[in-house]
Amino acid sequence: MTPARKSAAKKAPAKKVATTRTSTKKSAATSASPTKAPAKKAPQSMPYELGAWAHVFRREPGERRYWLIKSEPDVFSFEDLQAAPKRTTCWDSVRNSSARNFLRDGMKTGDRCFYYHSNAEPSAIVGICEVVKEGYPDHTALDPSHDYFDPKSDAATPTWFMVDVRAVEALPRAISLNEIKAEPALANMALVKVGRLSVVPVTADEWETVLAMSRRPAPTGGR
Repeated sequence: MTPARKSAAKKAPAKKVATTRTSTKKSAATSASPTKAPAKKAPQSMPYELGAWAHVFRREPGERRYWLIKSEPDVFSFEDLQAAPKRTTCWDSVRNSSARNFLRDGMKTGDRCFYYHSNAEPSAIVGICEVVKEGYPDHTALDPSHDYFDPKSDAATPTWFMVDVRAVEALPRAISLNEIKAEPALANMALVKVGRLSVVPVTADEWETVLAMSRRPAPTGGR
């Protein structure tokens, strides 16, 4: 049992990512004369150089990239990560294709991530963690007893992926979503622009801005 699922087992699980499922219809020909199903293919992505996130998948040799990952604190908080064996857990149960691509193809060992408490009061960036294992198949998708089981998944051609992350440190001060939205330098942050994703890229400038904000006293005036 992973640290993430141990925490979820003692607390009511909450859905991290919206999952879209589509139904399939059996044709009359199929029901009348069964045929061998075609072999499944691994999930494909648009060539990254053509996509809206193309810049995220390009990096210079040795370049560190930055990310933001979300978890509801009553499911698995940053404190839970700090208390986990080796301060490490697998980042499982992501069921969105864009977020999956970031996990599978974007994140590299040594990349840093902001740890964001979602659906919290307030929702906020609270800590920093590091990618310590690059994308590999998410076993929870194949477990019928798991909250995020995907019956369409196939062990031979995995659909969903995860990484391992290790806690680095808590921020000197949590930075709330309202404070992020009020900061002009963060106006184009993916967290603000694409709030539905549980894994999003962070630019180097955005990273430094948030770190600087966390070192300053909390703003007054309700921000």
